[in-house]
Amino acid sequence: MNQPLIKPLRKGDGHRPPAGAGPQNTTIGFVNLGCSKNQVDSEVMLGTLVHEGFQLTGDPQKAEVVIINTCGFIEEAKQESINSILEHGRLKKKGVCRVLIAAGCLAQRYQGDLLKELPELDGVVGTGEFGKIATICRDLLAPKKRQQRLWVSEPPYLYDADTPRLRLGKAHSAYVKIAEGCNRNCAFCAIPIMRGKQRSRPVESILAEAERLAAEGVKEINLISQDTINYGVDLGIRGGLTTLLRALVKVKDLRWIRPFYLYPQQVTDELLDLYAGEEKITKYIDMPLQHINDRMLKRMHRLGNRAAIDKLVDRIRTRIPGVAFRTAFIVGFPGETEEAYDELKTYVTEREFDRVAVFLYSDEEDTSALALEEKVERAVMEERRNELLAIQEDIASAQGQSRIGSVMDVLVEGPSEETPLLLEGRHEGLAPEIDGVVYINDGTADPGDLVTVEITDATTYDLVGHIVT
Repeated sequence: MNQPLIKPLRKGDGHRPPAGAGPQNTTIGFVNLGCSKNQVDSEVMLGTLVHEGFQLTGDPQKAEVVIINTCGFIEEAKQESINSILEHGRLKKKGVCRVLIAAGCLAQRYQGDLLKELPELDGVVGTGEFGKIATICRDLLAPKKRQQRLWVSEPPYLYDADTPRLRLGKAHSAYVKIAEGCNRNCAFCAIPIMRGKQRSRPVESILAEAERLAAEGVKEINLISQDTINYGVDLGIRGGLTTLLRALVKVKDLRWIRPFYLYPQQVTDELLDLYAGEEKITKYIDMPLQHINDRMLKRMHRLGNRAAIDKLVDRIRTRIPGVAFRTAFIVGFPGETEEAYDELKTYVTEREFDRVAVFLYSDEEDTSALALEEKVERAVMEERRNELLAIQEDIASAQGQSRIGSVMDVLVEGPSEETPLLLEGRHEGLAPEIDGVVYINDGTADPGDLVTVEITDATTYDLVGHIVT
């Protein structure tokens, strides 16, 4: 996600002291690229900068320092990050930009290569240095001969409940990062290279943040990490996610708690029963399965096999009635034959997930998949992705039609992005930014209100309805 604009500071936007009158009083422009985990990192850097007296601007032409929080997950994301660096580098000639910084995953992974290949850059800041961003900006702004500099260290930075943070997005919905890094060994994934081993925040820290967010008017918290099901393993907490959720459901004024990214292992009946029995935990499972063919799963270094996945999906749907199930698959992984793909295609057709994301495999440096033979041509990968997405569109359309006439609770986001004549919201089976929306064509409500809506129409991924009393 590209978020180049900084919105005016508003009450309820997040935990941050007011901007001070620091000696530098320098304007900062910020670009956030990538996933929700990157967004939290950006919010922490922004909060730190404001706390240290820097001034934020949404106009890159007026920014003396431009910071780009990069993504390095897949090839398309890396190219987007590089293009953004090049684009903002031109501001040194036609704007007031004095310092250009690349931060985040791409910076952590390629470090000195970025400085060498992109002379526009003044600094590269890795994932372990976010807390030092204000000091880094001051150092690069100091009147001296220009010299490119590198700030990269281990382990990755992990904020706590007291860290200043300027939240982007809706005032009533917030992301909460509960851990950093990953202990898995998936053959296609470079996240452990960029983010290190898993480091979980203490339950008390997460709980304190959730309580503060709720006091600020946040109704929904979205729990994110690279491997949420594994939360707390490094702290010696058995059943860590269950323990954390039992604490969070007691937070006053929170309405929805939504964990993201559950690895399809270590999913206990205790956790599933907690989902089913606690109304604050959304009946929403986000679980990337990546593939279903046994040979492909083994080559991907994924734990388990098709039989285990089938059993798990059945358990989830049985123990959490009405659950919305979002998953993701990779097509074109080395060795994916027509037979393996056909098995995946049949599986997607028969299982009828609520949401399916499909990614193209890309070779990533320093991953074990890079050395694998039997590469799949790009055109074949794209054809497979398009076919899976078309299948999923038909499934989603049928599911939407089946919801016409139903009544559901909807969290109001505010006026629709399509037209101010409509309100826009989400039911608990729709996650922010990545799923569809519910358009409300009759009734009034404020952002953050939870209202009852009768569904009267549906498109492929969106619903339409009116507020009922």
